[in-house]
Amino acid sequence: MTQGYLLGVDIGTYSSKGVIVKPDGSLVASDTQPHGLDMPRPGFVEHDADQVWWRDFVTIVRNLLQKTGIDPKQVLGIGTSAIGSCVLPIDEQGKPLRPAILYGIDTRATQEIKYLERRLGRETIFKISGSHLSSQASGPKILWIKNHEPEVYKKARWFLTSEAYLVYKLTGKASIDIYTAAGYAPLFDVSTRDWNAQAAQFITPLDRLPKAYWSYEVVGKITAEAACETGLAEGTPVVAGTTDAAAEAISAGVADFGDMMLMLGSSAFFIMKTANLIQTRCFWSANFLEEGAFAFLGGMSTSGSLTTWFRDQIAQMELEEERQGGRDAYARLAELALESPIGARGLIALPYFEGERTPIHDPKAKGVWFGLSLKHTKGDMYRAILEGVAYGLRHNFEVMKAEGVHPQRILAVGGGTKNPLWLQIIADVSDIQLEVPEQQIGASYGDAFLAATGIGLFENLSEIKRWIRMKDTIKPNPENRAAYEIYYQIFRELYTRTKPLMHRLSDHLTKNE
Repeated sequence: MTQGYLLGVDIGTYSSKGVIVKPDGSLVASDTQPHGLDMPRPGFVEHDADQVWWRDFVTIVRNLLQKTGIDPKQVLGIGTSAIGSCVLPIDEQGKPLRPAILYGIDTRATQEIKYLERRLGRETIFKISGSHLSSQASGPKILWIKNHEPEVYKKARWFLTSEAYLVYKLTGKASIDIYTAAGYAPLFDVSTRDWNAQAAQFITPLDRLPKAYWSYEVVGKITAEAACETGLAEGTPVVAGTTDAAAEAISAGVADFGDMMLMLGSSAFFIMKTANLIQTRCFWSANFLEEGAFAFLGGMSTSGSLTTWFRDQIAQMELEEERQGGRDAYARLAELALESPIGARGLIALPYFEGERTPIHDPKAKGVWFGLSLKHTKGDMYRAILEGVAYGLRHNFEVMKAEGVHPQRILAVGGGTKNPLWLQIIADVSDIQLEVPEQQIGASYGDAFLAATGIGLFENLSEIKRWIRMKDTIKPNPENRAAYEIYYQIFRELYTRTKPLMHRLSDHLTKNE
């Protein structure tokens, strides 16, 4: 086995993580850095690219090098991933012109979506992009900048996504990986794997969009300036990287066609590796991370972020206990939820706290607790949130099945897998089996494997099987599935009946901002 190390760094919604691993996949060291999230207005979600993305990267790399004592020259290659797709305009000198606009949880560009659908046509957009426009699409967000911040738009030399900004800071080269580029709908043609001039005429000139690479391809090497800032060795190869969810899919062991990763992070996201490009009306499709592989994708806007919100806003006693050196607040909340019966004593939660992505594609959807009474406890409320996410996932799986898509194996990863109750709820509600990988390192581990492949240590990405082992299998309980049925049906009908009120409220809030 080759001597040396691989470096992987992932920038997440609320924290960033980096790892150093050996070429055989064994972990040497890891480092995590928390950060905040900016929400300057309802529906606007942003990060400061330098103070969050780049600062975290530099801090993590320096910490890892210090922890391990590894000579930077022993780092063979570097892979990065980050939340996506995001929109960050930078000028000729590479300076960010505004905070980065984040992925589907940012819903500001609803009018731009409508405009592009009128000008291009929904069917044309679907043919180009492999999906219809939603809050996940970056093209409308670039158009939003053009419409609302014309001076920023005028100065923009490149529109980059999150990991692409890290690659730019490291190598001085503007890039985007082919998988993430699909998130720039309707600008990227998933068939030709290139930018689409027809769509670009309504959004931005093609020369402001970077060259697209496969995720494992080397874009460039560490510059002298980046070496000085990070402590890495000048000349170290840097691969294109990808969006965090795709890197997480690799780290989960998605290797064969039909393998699906279910990521329970701040949002819920799933990716299935397919042999063909599957274009459906309710989900997304894209090229995957290497030639000959495609991705079938979907996701919910809020998942773990709901549990974070609940902990911070409602579970003050549990949070204070944790701060005083007691039990972890999440662990205590899980215990309380376990005391609540199936159906949370008739309490049902719609988890649409920041709108929703698949399968309803409704940025105006709102969160709801339905059925509250004086008998309900904190544990009931928390369980209702866990069940609400599970109901949302079942909705996705049912629509997926109706469109002829059937995952062969579902691999569960992310912070949500630390809660056994939540995994069992998901398995029971959807009648699915979940496999949990032993390595729960996350996207940064997948980044390291991308780097290893990029420098030639592996022939293709399916060889990730050499790094991954499973530790647990969660099987559904048929009796529990039956008990959830009435609550799931009410969940589905609750959204349908309240949707007009949600939109009315959303329009009022937007009008009076």
